[in-house]
Amino acid sequence: MKFTKKQRLTALTGVAILVASGAISAGTAGAATKGSSDMRAGALPAKVSAKERVALIKDADAQKAADAKDLGLGSKEKLVVRDVIKNGNGATHVRYERTYDGLPVLGGDLVVHKSKAGKTTSVTKNTKAEIKVASTKAPAAHQPKAAKAKGSEAPRKVIWAKDGKPVLAWETVIGGTQKDGTPNQLHVITDATTGKKLLEFQGIHTGTGESTYGGSVELSTTEDGGKFNLTDGDRGGHTTSNLDNGQSGDGELFTDDDDKWGDGTAADPQTAGVDAHYGAAVTWDYYKNVHGREGIKGDGEGASSRVHYGDNYVNAFWDDSCFCMTYGDGEGNEHPLTSIDVAAHEMSHGVTSHTANLTYAGESGGLNEATSDIFGTAVEFNAENSEDVGDYLIGEEIDINGDGSPLRYMDEPSKDGSSLDFWDENAGDVDVHYSSGIANHFFYLLSEGSGEKEINGVKYNSPTKGGEDVEGIGRESAEKIWFKALTENMTSDTDYAAAREATVKAATDLFGADSAELKGVEAAWDGVNVK
Repeated sequence: MKFTKKQRLTALTGVAILVASGAISAGTAGAATKGSSDMRAGALPAKVSAKERVALIKDADAQKAADAKDLGLGSKEKLVVRDVIKNGNGATHVRYERTYDGLPVLGGDLVVHKSKAGKTTSVTKNTKAEIKVASTKAPAAHQPKAAKAKGSEAPRKVIWAKDGKPVLAWETVIGGTQKDGTPNQLHVITDATTGKKLLEFQGIHTGTGESTYGGSVELSTTEDGGKFNLTDGDRGGHTTSNLDNGQSGDGELFTDDDDKWGDGTAADPQTAGVDAHYGAAVTWDYYKNVHGREGIKGDGEGASSRVHYGDNYVNAFWDDSCFCMTYGDGEGNEHPLTSIDVAAHEMSHGVTSHTANLTYAGESGGLNEATSDIFGTAVEFNAENSEDVGDYLIGEEIDINGDGSPLRYMDEPSKDGSSLDFWDENAGDVDVHYSSGIANHFFYLLSEGSGEKEINGVKYNSPTKGGEDVEGIGRESAEKIWFKALTENMTSDTDYAAAREATVKAATDLFGADSAELKGVEAAWDGVNVK
């Protein structure tokens, strides 16, 4: 149905998602491919139905023992199918997790690339280390105690293979809530033999707020018993519910008598529901129409959105455990953190989780954040909402600094005072929201090029590490390269050097080894000092 009243939207960015605004110029800058090469359609993801995806996974599952043998895995190692991507030319990319003697191997993920005929053409491994430990019996002295906070999980034994020689370890998930009211899912990995902490990272991906205006939007709703509700039957049954300031549960599904939702103000609880429902719809449409992916998991199943979380909660987050997006109402409960780019950013965390599953720490965590920024930008542009036009500024309408400046800048990330423009050896030690600046900067350079430029009334001036000029290839081509790299070539611990390799391979497959697009990828990475 069409929502015809002025709609106040609110977005967010920040902690684990970064609200990315769409890239639109005064005209068509960033849209058309600037490179001279023709895209190889066969290398793009094929549009696969949910039923076809089930068949692909079933076929891969039947082949996993043979693949393990071909890879030379040990007798205690088993492969577990996580995802399968099929290209238009029939090639497939089978993403596997691994177990060792029945224990999950954290960091043991890999992708087996196969031709249309089913022959393995190459393999991308997260680790090259041999998966082997002396014993899977853990000393009782170093077994962690289960946390008592709500949502905590009992420690489980795992094989830790993300860094150096694999070791037997414990993974403990600590629940409860964080200081700002965000649910806590802190994963703590400790060495089972020594008790030493190996890594900790959050399982909840969050953000902060941005106020936008979306104008009239169309909603897909469901009629049931003479009433309408916010269930999107066109997009996998995605639902939007009202938590009514609660902090747990599914909330109450929004219903309405006449299918006319909200009044464009925060005073009407439906307004935030409209924003979230619409944002989820345009994000679904982007992934389906541009990348052939139907739903976050690619299985045709919708997620859910929950609005009005907590009291004065200035954040929003994606949570894999409920397969849902959750939005607070902001300061004074007057600025719901819901908008196109927020929904896209949050849902893109879900896409990352179900593909490369980039660990939310170190350089891989920065790439995880940047991926949500990149696709948040892409979705906002693709939505073509006349009242929510895009740019390469993040959170420009929040005025979080009190001086009218945006929260983040993709063309020169360091202008926010914290984000990195260029890679250096300390990038992995920086908060993931700031190390993401490297990939955000790369994406801007790849899309638009370096130097001064005005796009949709906003002036940019993007530098490069060595002062060299970089020519952009166009945002649409850049999007396809990043998506292919994410879903086919990246693994859980991909760092910036590996991200360069992944995008170079994607550009080569899509455009060819002598293409302007491949040269553009290499030049853009050089520009942010990822050699």
